[in-house]
Amino acid sequence: MAPRRRTGRNAGAAATLAVLLAAQAGLPAARAEGVAAAAPGAVATTPPPAITTIPDVPKDSSGKDATRAGIDVLPPGPDSFKPVTAVPDPADAPKPASTTEPAPVLPDSAPTQPASLPGNPAPAEAAPAPAEAAAPALPPPAPGDPVAEVVAARLADPNFTLIRRLNTKQREAMQAFYALGAFKSVWLTETGWSDAAKAVIARLQAAGEDGLDPLAYPIPLLDPPHAKPADRAEADLKLSAAAVLYARDARGGRIEPSRLSRFITPKLDLPSADAVLTRLTPAGAAAGGLLQAYNPGQPGYLALKAKLASLRAQQPNRAVPMVRLPKGPALKTGMRDPRVPLIRARFGLGGATDATAYDEGVATAVASFQRQRGMKASGVLDPATVAALAGPAPDRQEADLLANMERWRWLPADLGRTHVFVNIPEYNVRVIRDGRVLDEARVIVGKPDSPTPIFSGEMTYAVVNPSWTVPPSILKSQFLPGLARDPNYAARLGYQVVKRGNGIAIRQPPGERNALGFIKFMFPNDHAVYLHDTPNRSLFSRSERALSHGCVRVDDPFRFAQVVLGPRWPTERLKTLIGKGERTVMLPEKLPVHLAYFTLEADGSGPLRSLPDLYGINARVKVALGLSTEALPPEAGHKPKVAGSRPAATPPGHPGTAPRPHRDLAQQQQAAPRPSPRRPVATATEPEEPAVVQPAPDYFGETGAIRRGWW
Repeated sequence: MAPRRRTGRNAGAAATLAVLLAAQAGLPAARAEGVAAAAPGAVATTPPPAITTIPDVPKDSSGKDATRAGIDVLPPGPDSFKPVTAVPDPADAPKPASTTEPAPVLPDSAPTQPASLPGNPAPAEAAPAPAEAAAPALPPPAPGDPVAEVVAARLADPNFTLIRRLNTKQREAMQAFYALGAFKSVWLTETGWSDAAKAVIARLQAAGEDGLDPLAYPIPLLDPPHAKPADRAEADLKLSAAAVLYARDARGGRIEPSRLSRFITPKLDLPSADAVLTRLTPAGAAAGGLLQAYNPGQPGYLALKAKLASLRAQQPNRAVPMVRLPKGPALKTGMRDPRVPLIRARFGLGGATDATAYDEGVATAVASFQRQRGMKASGVLDPATVAALAGPAPDRQEADLLANMERWRWLPADLGRTHVFVNIPEYNVRVIRDGRVLDEARVIVGKPDSPTPIFSGEMTYAVVNPSWTVPPSILKSQFLPGLARDPNYAARLGYQVVKRGNGIAIRQPPGERNALGFIKFMFPNDHAVYLHDTPNRSLFSRSERALSHGCVRVDDPFRFAQVVLGPRWPTERLKTLIGKGERTVMLPEKLPVHLAYFTLEADGSGPLRSLPDLYGINARVKVALGLSTEALPPEAGHKPKVAGSRPAATPPGHPGTAPRPHRDLAQQQQAAPRPSPRRPVATATEPEEPAVVQPAPDYFGETGAIRRGWW
């Protein structure tokens, strides 16, 4: 078998290299695609004696679900609800859970096997060849250009360091970008930095305005009259690396949110190196603004940014540039050290033959700094001077501001023209269109040991009169033991036992006592959470409402439904569906839903509003960014182990017994992750009843308005 081709995992770099290879071979570029298959899991159980079989959805002559072949559509009028059979466009019909669209290949996803080029044999038939022969050949550097030759050599040298946090994928993307221009410099002119380079440098130096660390993006030193080709090449590459790293950090690349908690799963839209450089290098003086535009532009972020600027303006030494130096020995005149270039950059010293030399000029600058800070002006770089150069740690309020600004980077750049926004610590949901709040309501969110996850999704449909299927965890821990003792255990609690293949499921039918109330709003996701009604409305009067097992309960769900479903579905019409079996109502457009977590809010003019850190996420973000050294709280969703003997098992709801951790069966659906989203049309609905409602597609304006920029 031929060795596997070594490919970069970055989509942009891979595409660029493929184009170069195809151009040389005279062949069209290959394209690789891959689909990951999910293996469904099953829970092996012993069926209890009493089982009520719920009929499956009827099949048509082709074997497909009848609800897919011909959907019963409710007429638009509010006075008549007799079923009228209609044949919809297949694109509008709900898709079964078994039919999933292939996930897009993201830059950070695993590499896929490239497709074979036309005319080439399959890899299994090819003769063994060295791995280097399979890699696409890069074009040579521009002839007669010594800077291009050094650029090509440095990018091909794995030991050449650009910036530590710039990974191999982005280095390959930079190599592909420079290869398209024959490895010529992109930021330099005969006299020094280009206009685009000067604008980018100014933005990197002002990174603190957006809560980023300017020291993370070092500006390369360049002395044009004395710069050698190697100096010019390395300066060009390092400025490119700094610009790419800034753009990725501005979109949330500084920390990996899922490492803070398994309940934090946003899909970060990190730009690739070649995309950033392609955008910036030809922009001239506008390059700085384009680079800054990678930061969030939402009003909530901009309000926090303004508060940060106001807070820092009250600190007199805030404008002094700082530098964090790695650990090392004290430096005196005549010594050499790799940290010296950072010190030179801090004090603006250039033109040295040996940038690592701690000479008289560096010692004089250090002595002047020591004198300004009231220290002994010895000119020696001792530990006290290193600490002073790093500057003071941010205070608590500034650290909270920076941590909340960072979490804005977890959201997509475009929230959607119309979108649903839930701020978990605020216990609040808003429907926003064009910056205007259409509806606002109180919500109940997950408890600290069963937190509401943080991510973005797309709401596609609502279900009136929903049923609730008990998740496997509760089925195993509570219902199966109860059924073993009493075959009528589930029936006495108002549940049905459903036979599914070789196993069983426990289902709570629609009704006033149903855990989901009368309506739920679905945005399929890996956490199996959604927004829904609740029969226990008294809980909304509490000020602290972290009470659920992960889902978000809405205070006035029918008013909320009227806003998201459109004017064709007023509250009165929706309520007429109650008691008529499950009804699936499709949204006119996919509606972005953002479950966010912000503990500070600002409106730009008033004071900051602080909210509780329910799940300790704000504290974890501060530690991850190096803004705090406080001890971390326990991770949300991890229950502490209690010492002592385990009490004997007692039936749920037994008189005189204390409530068990999973006493509230009505909420457990959120606690059990599902391998795949449920299909929109419930299988337990009556075949003769109208099941799916297809509303007018023009409620949210032109087609595609919501999805623009959405991932």
